[in-house]
Amino acid sequence: MFIDTYRDRFGVEPICRVLQFAPSTYWSAKRRPPSVRSIRDEELKTEITRVHSENFGVYGAPKVWAQLNREGIRVARCTVERLMRDLRLQGAVRGKTRRTAVPAGRLELPTNGLTVRSPASCRPGQMRRNAFLATVSGAHQLSISCTGFNESRPERVLRKWPRPLCDPWIFG
Repeated sequence: MFIDTYRDRFGVEPICRVLQFAPSTYWSAKRRPPSVRSIRDEELKTEITRVHSENFGVYGAPKVWAQLNREGIRVARCTVERLMRDLRLQGAVRGKTRRTAVPAGRLELPTNGLTVRSPASCRPGQMRRNAFLATVSGAHQLSISCTGFNESRPERVLRKWPRPLCDPWIFG
């Protein structure tokens, strides 16, 4: 617990004041005995780890649950799933694991919403609003052209084309 770590250095009351809760809450939580669920969870974690390691780490939650019930340890499957997540245990996966999303921070993109005047514009008032989208195949430019030539009815065209992200007219 955070307060236990820094109690000797700062004291309980100043830490509780910064965290904005009463010190009596901390002291009552320290005096309270562990709950029945937390005690049972600790017992089950050792059993789940034992069953998982005895089966060479290939058993997932359904098979660990079935094995525990065969051994006479009554436990719900959702409890086994929750505790295996806490222990960071998982079974073997057949075939390839499918990756559905690219983790954040892997693709460097220019700032969204960069407004530039296109050198290829055919009219003097034509502006283009750009956004860069990260997809599985790479980054794509999404461009919305708005012509200010006819103010009563601006033409809006949505175009997507896989331009390289280093076009001189984007940053120039």
